Amino acid sequence: MQLTAPATDRTAVDTGTGTRSRSRDADGMAVASFILGLLGLLVLNLFLGPIAIALAAVALWRGTARRGRACLGLALGVADLAVLVAAMQMTHTLSWSL
Repeated sequence: MQLTAPATDRTAVDTGTGTRSRSRDADGMAVASFILGLLGLLVLNLFLGPIAIALAAVALWRGTARRGRACLGLALGVADLAVLVAAMQMTHTLSWSL
Protein backbone atom coordinates (compact mmCIF):
# COMPACT_ATOMS: atom_id res chain seq x y z
CA MET A 1 0.00 0.00 0.00
CA GLN A 2 1.36 3.38 -1.01
CA LEU A 3 0.23 6.46 0.93
CA THR A 4 1.84 9.13 -1.23
CA ALA A 5 2.02 9.76 -4.93
CA PRO A 6 5.17 8.62 -6.68
CA ALA A 7 7.84 11.25 -7.24
CA THR A 8 7.71 12.86 -10.66
CA ASP A 9 10.11 15.04 -12.55
CA ARG A 10 9.01 18.59 -11.68
CA THR A 11 10.70 20.18 -14.69
CA ALA A 12 8.63 18.10 -17.08
CA VAL A 13 5.42 19.02 -15.26
CA ASP A 14 6.25 22.73 -15.07
CA THR A 15 7.18 23.12 -18.74
CA GLY A 16 4.01 21.42 -19.87
CA THR A 17 1.55 23.50 -17.87
CA GLY A 18 3.61 26.57 -17.00
CA THR A 19 3.27 28.11 -20.43
CA ARG A 20 -0.46 27.52 -20.52
CA SER A 21 -1.07 29.01 -17.07
CA ARG A 22 1.17 31.97 -17.84
CA SER A 23 -0.74 32.82 -21.03
CA ARG A 24 -3.99 32.23 -19.17
CA ASP A 25 -2.89 34.71 -16.49
CA ALA A 26 -1.94 37.18 -19.20
CA ASP A 27 -5.37 36.80 -20.81
CA GLY A 28 -7.01 37.48 -17.44
CA MET A 29 -4.86 40.57 -16.97
CA ALA A 30 -5.85 41.83 -20.42
CA VAL A 31 -9.54 41.47 -19.61
CA ALA A 32 -9.07 43.03 -16.16
CA SER A 33 -7.23 46.02 -17.63
CA PHE A 34 -10.05 46.58 -20.11
CA ILE A 35 -12.73 46.39 -17.41
CA LEU A 36 -10.83 48.60 -14.96
CA GLY A 37 -10.04 51.13 -17.68
CA LEU A 38 -13.68 51.27 -18.69
CA LEU A 39 -14.84 51.57 -15.10
CA GLY A 40 -12.18 54.20 -14.43
CA LEU A 41 -13.80 56.57 -16.91
CA LEU A 42 -16.70 56.87 -14.48
CA VAL A 43 -15.22 56.55 -10.98
CA LEU A 44 -11.84 56.47 -9.24
CA ASN A 45 -9.87 57.26 -12.38
CA LEU A 46 -6.86 58.35 -10.32
CA PHE A 47 -6.48 54.76 -9.06
CA LEU A 48 -8.04 52.63 -11.79
CA GLY A 49 -6.23 54.34 -14.67
CA PRO A 50 -2.69 53.44 -13.57
CA ILE A 51 -3.78 49.94 -12.56
CA ALA A 52 -5.31 49.39 -16.01
CA ILE A 53 -2.11 50.65 -17.65
CA ALA A 54 0.08 48.37 -15.53
CA LEU A 55 -2.09 45.28 -16.12
CA ALA A 56 -2.20 45.91 -19.87
CA ALA A 57 1.56 46.37 -20.04
CA VAL A 58 2.22 43.13 -18.15
CA ALA A 59 -0.33 41.24 -20.28
CA LEU A 60 1.30 42.48 -23.48
CA TRP A 61 4.77 41.67 -22.13
CA ARG A 62 3.69 38.12 -21.29
CA GLY A 63 2.23 37.63 -24.77
CA THR A 64 -1.50 37.47 -24.23
CA ALA A 65 -3.79 35.97 -26.83
CA ARG A 66 -6.17 38.88 -26.19
CA ARG A 67 -3.83 41.53 -27.53
CA GLY A 68 -6.65 43.81 -28.70
CA ARG A 69 -8.29 43.82 -25.32
CA ALA A 70 -4.97 44.60 -23.63
CA CYS A 71 -4.40 47.51 -26.04
CA LEU A 72 -7.89 48.81 -25.31
CA GLY A 73 -7.20 48.53 -21.59
CA LEU A 74 -3.99 50.50 -22.07
CA ALA A 75 -5.79 53.18 -24.09
CA LEU A 76 -8.63 53.39 -21.56
CA GLY A 77 -6.15 53.70 -18.69
CA VAL A 78 -4.48 56.63 -20.44
CA ALA A 79 -7.92 58.10 -21.18
CA ASP A 80 -8.79 57.82 -17.47
CA LEU A 81 -5.83 59.99 -16.58
CA ALA A 82 -6.60 62.43 -19.42
CA VAL A 83 -10.18 62.80 -18.18
CA LEU A 84 -8.89 63.43 -14.67
CA VAL A 85 -6.48 66.12 -15.86
CA ALA A 86 -9.17 67.78 -18.00
CA ALA A 87 -11.68 67.77 -15.15
CA MET A 88 -9.09 69.17 -12.76
CA GLN A 89 -8.30 71.97 -15.19
CA MET A 90 -11.97 72.84 -15.62
CA THR A 91 -12.71 73.00 -11.88
CA HIS A 92 -9.30 74.42 -10.82
CA THR A 93 -9.01 71.86 -8.02
CA LEU A 94 -7.01 68.73 -7.28
CA SER A 95 -10.11 66.55 -7.61
CA TRP A 96 -13.31 66.62 -9.58
CA SER A 97 -16.97 65.94 -8.99
CA LEU A 98 -20.07 65.84 -11.11
